[in-house]
Amino acid sequence: MIYKVYYQAHPERNPKRETTVSLYLSAESMPQAREIIESNTTYNVEFIEELSDKALTYEKANPSFEITTF
Repeated sequence: MIYKVYYQAHPERNPKRETTVSLYLSAESMPQAREIIESNTTYNVEFIEELSDKALTYEKANPSFEITTF
């Protein structure tokens, strides 16, 4: 499964919509995706979204689409 993770890069700052960024992650489940992020980064995770086939196709159309590996 591919998950889109919305996060704030600076955990000590208050979250703001304007500074939210995202990454794409391959994991077997949502808890595993959260565990991967928490064990490899200091990001303040806001939301993790499982991408459907249609959503993944849409996201892949973006030239900056890249699945993050840790």
